[in-house]
Amino acid sequence: MKAYPDTSFLCSLYRLQANSADAAAYFAAMPGPLEVTTLLLYEFRQAVRFQIRLNRHDQSKGYSRAEGIQMLADLKSDLVSGDVITIPAPWPQVHLAAERLSELYTDGGGHRAMDILHVATAIELGAKAFLTFDGNQKKLAEAEGLVVPV
Repeated sequence: MKAYPDTSFLCSLYRLQANSADAAAYFAAMPGPLEVTTLLLYEFRQAVRFQIRLNRHDQSKGYSRAEGIQMLADLKSDLVSGDVITIPAPWPQVHLAAERLSELYTDGGGHRAMDILHVATAIELGAKAFLTFDGNQKKLAEAEGLVVPV
């Protein structure tokens, strides 16, 4: 595994945002499929569904239902085509690594649980790069020696 993404990368890939051009360019230049775990897929799908709910209650927030459904459909299409593949993660080791990261960095950096889990997953899967547009998560990944190329 060369690079592991987080949810911010997937959101930029599947929804027009400030970082979408960078995400699309990186994705297009990858020599193989984008590797993700079931945890990342769950968080992305849940985030999209939550944004649809926000928009339903206040149209100035979140994603429209049509936009959210399209994001989920585009991800599904990439999974079916093999452009994105689900790989297994060694969850007990990921959880141990996450605990270590939490102990080392949360007090000083204010990192959230899912962000720590994604960085720990990248580490345990042997990734060299971490794909994120989240500034705080970038700091955590770089502190652990991961390159953040986007």
